[in-house]
Amino acid sequence: MAHYDLAIVGSGSGNSLITPYWDDRKVALVEAGTFGGTCLNVGCIPTKMFAYPATLGASPAQAGRLGVDLVRRGADWRAIRDRIFGRVDAISADGLRYRKDELENVHLYREHVRLRDPHTLVTDSGEVITADQVVLASGSRAVVPDLPGVDLPQVHTSDTIMRLEELPGRVLIVGGGFIAAEFAHVFHGLGAQVVQVNRSGALLRHHDEEISRRFTTAAAQRWDVVLDHDLTSITDNGDGTVTGHFENDGEALEVGADVVLMATGRTPNSDRLDAAAAGLDLEEDGRLAVDDFQRVLRGGQPVEGCYALGDASSEYQLKHVANREARVVAHNLEHPQALRPTDRTAIPAAVFSDPQIATVGLTEAQAREQAADPDDIATVVQDFGSTAYGWAMEDQEGIVKLVASRSTGRLLGAHLLGHDSSMLIQPLIQAMATGLGVVEMARGPYWIHPALTEVVENALLGLDLPHGPDAPL
Repeated sequence: MAHYDLAIVGSGSGNSLITPYWDDRKVALVEAGTFGGTCLNVGCIPTKMFAYPATLGASPAQAGRLGVDLVRRGADWRAIRDRIFGRVDAISADGLRYRKDELENVHLYREHVRLRDPHTLVTDSGEVITADQVVLASGSRAVVPDLPGVDLPQVHTSDTIMRLEELPGRVLIVGGGFIAAEFAHVFHGLGAQVVQVNRSGALLRHHDEEISRRFTTAAAQRWDVVLDHDLTSITDNGDGTVTGHFENDGEALEVGADVVLMATGRTPNSDRLDAAAAGLDLEEDGRLAVDDFQRVLRGGQPVEGCYALGDASSEYQLKHVANREARVVAHNLEHPQALRPTDRTAIPAAVFSDPQIATVGLTEAQAREQAADPDDIATVVQDFGSTAYGWAMEDQEGIVKLVASRSTGRLLGAHLLGHDSSMLIQPLIQAMATGLGVVEMARGPYWIHPALTEVVENALLGLDLPHGPDAPL
């Protein structure tokens, strides 16, 4: 049995917990998979490094509307892939080497572990690890429905599809969430024929209804979108290709493809930790239940010295949320008598598809459902094309949708679709995080003309919230 001051399960955001505070203490770091976690290796970073060249590849259509004749002659998939993973793999390897070989106080375990109790871990080889403080940052994994053919070599998840040897000619994407949307853009932008099939009647249906509806329309103008169809099986055609079989009220649909991406969601790895068997509380979706201080719960009560963060416990599968939680856990580990909570105010997210999407706060439906008086809810939809920069782009898709409270003058939600939405939304996030009112935000600062940010300004003004005579002019 080996005992440590701190044991961390997971080398993603959990890896950042090893601060100088632990230099004179013993730390165990457990990582059975690729060092560095989901974001670095198979998530945010490599996918966005694919999305940017895909956006360049899709630009001839935009340029054509502006009188510029661009021709995409192709994409060097291997060069793009090798550039991306040449950097990502090196970072992962360097991080592994640093933790394994250069820190005398850190012992790296390269095998899977299970919880015997909140402070005891058992490796697959039978070694027992105990620690005064334990952090469960074990992440999540892609889930694939149990259907015939999903184990064929042509069938991938987001974990494997970016490592393909060649750009496939035909890609079948199953799913309608953000992973499906981003990879549909990647493969379409780089020149593949993409068919996206979703079981429900809209893409990105967890977003605001206006965004979901408009994105579904925009996506269908770029690649083939099939809605309301359930996957029943995938069969091998015997020539290296496969066929996806779908049904809609008994009507059959077959889609041929060179590769299939199953973008059907992710699940937390708490089950692989035997968290329930160790007596820890779980949420309905299987993630670890934690309090505001990131302490794991058992019987509804926090377990002292046992924390969780990231996809293992958070309803937001977002790297920036995991990083914030890691900073909170790092503080609470080092200052157990002065615990600080995680601030979950105004958590934003973005979808790096084409068009791009960004969102923060409540949807219109959520705001009206939560409001004591539905008439208190004000909304506005402002087209990118209503601004001078939108004219420059001849934009016909982009919008800013805002949701606000008339009585408080505060922004409740912001939902953007269009060019650089992930950046345009940031001042709205700042306003919600700091409590800045809509009127003060719209009228107080100068907004650069004719920058695209004017669409945000105009949307704020368009809410037309009550304001007094002393409000900024």
